[in-house]
Amino acid sequence: MRRIPTIIAAAFLAAACTSVEEGPDSGAEAPACDPDLVSALGKWADAGFSGAVAVTGGGTECRAAFGTADGTAPNTDDTVFAIGSVSKGFTAAAILGLADDGALALDDKAGDLLPGLTGPAADATVEQLLLHTSGLEGEHGSDHEPLDRDEAITAISGFTSAFEPGSDFGYSNGGYTLLALIVDEVTGSYRDHMAGEVLTLGGEPFGGFWDGEPAAPGPRAVGTVDGEPSTENGGFPGPYWAMEGNGDLAMTAGNLADWTKALFEGEVISPAAVETLTGTAFDNGDGTAEIPGWVSVGPDMFGTPFVTASGGGGDTGHNATAVWLPDLGMSIAVTSNSEEVIAGDLAQAIAPALAAGEEVPVPEGHAEADPEELAAAEGTYTLETGGTYTVAATEDGLDVAAAGADAVTAMFASADYTAEDVAAHEDLVAALLAGETDAGREELDALEGDLGDIERVELAGTAEEQGELRTYATLFTADGELLVWYALDERGGVGAVTLGAEPPAFTLVPTGEGEYRRELTGAGDGVRVAFADGLMTVTGPAGSVEATRD
Repeated sequence: MRRIPTIIAAAFLAAACTSVEEGPDSGAEAPACDPDLVSALGKWADAGFSGAVAVTGGGTECRAAFGTADGTAPNTDDTVFAIGSVSKGFTAAAILGLADDGALALDDKAGDLLPGLTGPAADATVEQLLLHTSGLEGEHGSDHEPLDRDEAITAISGFTSAFEPGSDFGYSNGGYTLLALIVDEVTGSYRDHMAGEVLTLGGEPFGGFWDGEPAAPGPRAVGTVDGEPSTENGGFPGPYWAMEGNGDLAMTAGNLADWTKALFEGEVISPAAVETLTGTAFDNGDGTAEIPGWVSVGPDMFGTPFVTASGGGGDTGHNATAVWLPDLGMSIAVTSNSEEVIAGDLAQAIAPALAAGEEVPVPEGHAEADPEELAAAEGTYTLETGGTYTVAATEDGLDVAAAGADAVTAMFASADYTAEDVAAHEDLVAALLAGETDAGREELDALEGDLGDIERVELAGTAEEQGELRTYATLFTADGELLVWYALDERGGVGAVTLGAEPPAFTLVPTGEGEYRRELTGAGDGVRVAFADGLMTVTGPAGSVEATRD
């Protein structure tokens, strides 16, 4: 997906817990959450989470919602969210159900099932597509841009092969759209089959499609993209094949939790098909394995095995995470429509605690801001190595824009990415912008078509934003400088890019100890900042640096 430049602005949503029975058209009253759990979740809402949480099974039942759906109306248990790539789990269920019925086999080649498909994609097996081991590489369309069925088949037929099929893992949205095309071919209609066989339990619909029909019933949350309300709120007229099968579905958090539990308990597809689901795997070699539509995590990481899927971060501005804990028979779903604390952040914090029967960790407390202290910290601070921090006071803390690789690196902290991950991502971006790969040569052609000759490129640091690594770079042309950022996949393909970007911005909140902490998105160590005598001291995983006020 290629994003249009946007203006980054802080847009905090009000955080208020809503009991499920207060939502519009709630129907039968759903179980209320344990008060201690609601209290803990409320602290995450204070830290910026806006969305909904649902837990079912294992002796815990909970439906809770926080923040606002559209800036005014509150999120409730009835609020619908786009679930992004969690949709792949639903596509996988459709395929496994058809395999269980004998309509296809996992070792069938895609080209034998879908007339008109050519190239390496035609030789990929259904199982390889399910596990992202087909080796297929390429993009078949951009989010929310019209793409019909024939155009999708033609685009996927043009995919290249990155490795010997079955020998490695390479995440592919196009591979899952190809699976949706196979469902369409075998059943006569992908959407009708999904609505009638996969998204329906006991005669009741469990969500639907974000764009088009059958739509997910209920009021929709408005997402946030780079600080601005999303404009992709379900009005896209289609055709939809750029996202079919790989990121097209929408539902409430409660729908997602209930469907996940029903899936793994053999109510969506047969118990035999569930055994195929959990037994068809590609071992990642790190305690995790890819299974169709999901990632299976062994017990060593959190003390109990679990299965999970996450999606979002696209143009809808929504994120969603689903977790299945088989030993407990518990399902957890989190959906979000804010950028400060996304669904994956909250799920990562609460799922291990719920699995262990322990208290849910909460973000570090937020001290009351002193307006005079905040105003005194404002200004531009320069590191000895040249990077700068521009500090501006807000009502509750400080906003810091970091310019330069040294400044951005010092502010980096992540529970999901290591320094090695950052270095690998920066190497991929450097190779891309040097034109050392096929994707890089295509990107340079596109850039120079828009900007003219690029004289040189300087990397400007990497930040984790919206759950992904974004490496910033300055492009130098005859007309001046342009800041861009790239989020790449593990093979150097462009996942997202913004041209004319603003420097990465970080929120600092007072801790009450004469210092500030970067955001409130975790309960452990993070980046801390102190101001004294014209110095700004940043201390975090990368070490400690000092910047002097200009």
